[in-house]
Amino acid sequence: MATWLYRIGEAAARRAWAVILTWVLIVAGVAGAYTAFHGKLSNTFTMPGTQTQQLSDELAQRFPSANRGSGQIILTTGDGTALTEEQKQAFSAALSALPSEVPSVDAVTDPFTTTSKLAEAKTQLDEAHAKIDAAPSQMEDGKKQLNAAASQLEDGMKQIADNEKKLDDSQAQISAGRKQLASAQKQLDDAQAQLKDGYAQAEAAGSPAAMMEQLNAQQAQLTEQQNVLNQQRDTLTESQKQVDAGRAEIASKKDELAEGQKKLDEQRNQLQKTESELPAQREQLERQQKLYDFASGYRMVSEDQSTAIATVSFKKKIYEVPSAELQKVMSDIESANLHGATVQFDANLSESALGGGSHTGEVAGMVIAFIVLMVMLGTLVAAGLPILMSLVGVVVGVLGTLSLSSVVQMSSTAYTLGLMLGLAVGIDYSLFILNRYRTNLLDGMPKVQAIALANGTSGNAVIFAASTVIIALVALNVTGIPFLGVMGNAAAFCVVVAALIAVTLTPAVLSLAGTKIMSKKLWASIDTPQKIAERRVQDAERTEKPNGWLRLVLARPLLTLVVGTLALLAVAAPMSQMRLGLPDASNYPSDSAAYKSYALVKDKFGEGMSAPLVAVAHTPANMSEEQAQQAQIDIASAVKERGGANVQAVVPGGMTDDRTLMIFQVIPAHSASSVETEELVHELRAVTVPVQGSEVSLGIAGQTSGNIDVSEVLAQKLPLYLGVVMGLSFLVLILVFRSIMVPLVASVGFLFSVLASFGAVVSIYQLGFMSSLFGVDHPGPVLSFLPTLLIGILFGLAMDYQMFLVTGMREAYVHGKDAATAIVSGYNHAVRVVVAAAIIMISVFGGFIFADSTMIRPMGFGLAFGVLVDAFIVRMTLTPAIMALLGDKAWWMPKWLDRLTPNMDVEGAALSEKMSEKIQHERESAAADSGSKLGSE
Repeated sequence: MATWLYRIGEAAARRAWAVILTWVLIVAGVAGAYTAFHGKLSNTFTMPGTQTQQLSDELAQRFPSANRGSGQIILTTGDGTALTEEQKQAFSAALSALPSEVPSVDAVTDPFTTTSKLAEAKTQLDEAHAKIDAAPSQMEDGKKQLNAAASQLEDGMKQIADNEKKLDDSQAQISAGRKQLASAQKQLDDAQAQLKDGYAQAEAAGSPAAMMEQLNAQQAQLTEQQNVLNQQRDTLTESQKQVDAGRAEIASKKDELAEGQKKLDEQRNQLQKTESELPAQREQLERQQKLYDFASGYRMVSEDQSTAIATVSFKKKIYEVPSAELQKVMSDIESANLHGATVQFDANLSESALGGGSHTGEVAGMVIAFIVLMVMLGTLVAAGLPILMSLVGVVVGVLGTLSLSSVVQMSSTAYTLGLMLGLAVGIDYSLFILNRYRTNLLDGMPKVQAIALANGTSGNAVIFAASTVIIALVALNVTGIPFLGVMGNAAAFCVVVAALIAVTLTPAVLSLAGTKIMSKKLWASIDTPQKIAERRVQDAERTEKPNGWLRLVLARPLLTLVVGTLALLAVAAPMSQMRLGLPDASNYPSDSAAYKSYALVKDKFGEGMSAPLVAVAHTPANMSEEQAQQAQIDIASAVKERGGANVQAVVPGGMTDDRTLMIFQVIPAHSASSVETEELVHELRAVTVPVQGSEVSLGIAGQTSGNIDVSEVLAQKLPLYLGVVMGLSFLVLILVFRSIMVPLVASVGFLFSVLASFGAVVSIYQLGFMSSLFGVDHPGPVLSFLPTLLIGILFGLAMDYQMFLVTGMREAYVHGKDAATAIVSGYNHAVRVVVAAAIIMISVFGGFIFADSTMIRPMGFGLAFGVLVDAFIVRMTLTPAIMALLGDKAWWMPKWLDRLTPNMDVEGAALSEKMSEKIQHERESAAADSGSKLGSE
């Protein structure tokens, strides 16, 4: 490897412009790829296999509306006064226009319309309750009225019967009268016949006057009797008409009574039906009342009427909505004339729509790095070269990573981590090669040879160091956590690019830098062979004398070890209280839009309104509507009962058409990152409810539960990953140092560095110690994936410092120096560049402590503090102290293992010796040729 890198360095130095042009083309290529293929980044983390993700996948198919992105818009007067009708109408109008103005908006929930509908529903329920409560009394009144009507019908029937009897009596009298009339008429007819015979006899007798007078008198009497009979007949006829009219009236009355009886029977049946249905109606009303009571716990307008929350639902997940459309949602609402009211937007809208944000901290870190390089290297060109290399690497690495963001779900943290590492290692890797190049020049080596040898030796170390970081980062994929694997791969790619630039572009630029790579004073110190030889002697003497900090460490190695260990344990102690989680709006800076909206919602509605949970129940098939409603009530009641004070509201959110899947929105009483909400999620997942003879379990989904699931899985994976990394470090260091104790010390030291870093992060970002100094306004759980990332990244960096410091010790020991002298020689040989590299790392990582993202801040601090502890305490303090205590035992290795272990020439010592012999031979030959010329003269 060293020889190969030597040749690459030599070729790059001789064909500098070709190498530079190649990298220019690479930069242009990745820039074009980014422009063409980059996609939307996300800060939503998912975990396949978790309950949240399984339910989310199911909801996406069976209940799509419950699995889409949403954001909240908060309208407020700001001074606690009630919103006016004018303000409400203006806000509602602005909301109603969003679906037509913004393509990704699916629907908008107007708080005032919703509140009005809830009020109407309450009025209807109250009226229904009043009717149900009055129904028994009304039915009793109805029964009384029916009984009275029945009594009236009975009286009517009796009257008809009496009238019929009277009519029958009248009819009998009429019939008897008619018989009498018929008899009288017969007698009268007989008398008339006799009178007729009398007239005939009288006529036959000559109509004597006396006889005729007597006959006329009889005729007059008969006529009078006939008239009387006729009058009686007319009277009977009139009576008959009256009887017939009475019978007709009775028949009509009977029809009326029959119709009345029919109606009475119908009313009685209806009353009986109503009475029998009343319990079911009461139960139905009670169900509706309970469902309303559950829904009424979810307020969209504050009690003082000063604040309202509108929900904007999108057609896709929030991270899939283009930033421009999110920005349009906000700008459209902000530009509306709300008549003095103001609006705020939750984190889903305000944070998702943000661009890159401010990079003041990163710039400050780079400035500090430049100052360190200036102090160390002495020229602007030398100080600027590593920074230029790191910037080129970052451009290629970050843009190359983002080019895949359209096909790979990627968080903004992934590329920021790549940016952070790319800057840090890019500067350090180029610095290592640059420093070795300067050393070679100071040793009198020609420029091209000096560049090539620097690339073959320090470049080899750079490749090894980069490999350890890359392996640790790529190993994040073995956790089985996709987003963490993407982060690791993105960061590893940036490290690969940084290493490639260090061993190709750096040699090319060095060859063009000429004399500007060192100060004139340094060039003057090597302008003659004698000065070079004197410098070598001085350097050799200086490297074998302990100075400064090392002298203090070696003077009291045991005390140094005890004090250093106790200090690290004290710093690490708070990690026992570490809680993992993902930041929510409650952890954002106080001046951020996300926190302001969160604080307003917390004040007016309760902090749980910003952290809703989605409860999902799989219910039995073939349920009726009433059974489904009862199931909703039973499940919601169980949620409320199990959650207790930690549940602010439970809102039934609907069910599938076949009623086999129900969803509920659960509003916690606390924030998403609180201990109480985490406990609530576990409590609700333990809920079982009997539904139609089946035990129904409750599942919890949503962003809040998803964050909890991610944190728990990461916490479970953390010990395994730490064990894998420590085991890997131990094996790698055995290969490098051919020792048992040195790798053991290095691995344990790495563990102490990691634990101290964890402890410091917990102290500041979770417990709030000195939080104001680091801009932490609202401490909360530690970023869930931060410990895993710290382990992976600090492992690689720790191995770098271990290698650069201790390989020099090993080389000195192998070449015959005693253990104590080897410690001093190796330490002095590398300490200057390691200190500079560590300070640069700390500066670059520290620049991210005040980044806009609440995820990046603890990451920057953890890495900066981890490098500080590992470089200055573990590697430069405890490691020399332990090795001084161990003496020769530090380099002990079983013979059988020594035979099996391949020789890992990490710093290219063999190549360096070979080149030194070659150069020495060339110098001797040149001196001999010079002497022969002088002799001949």
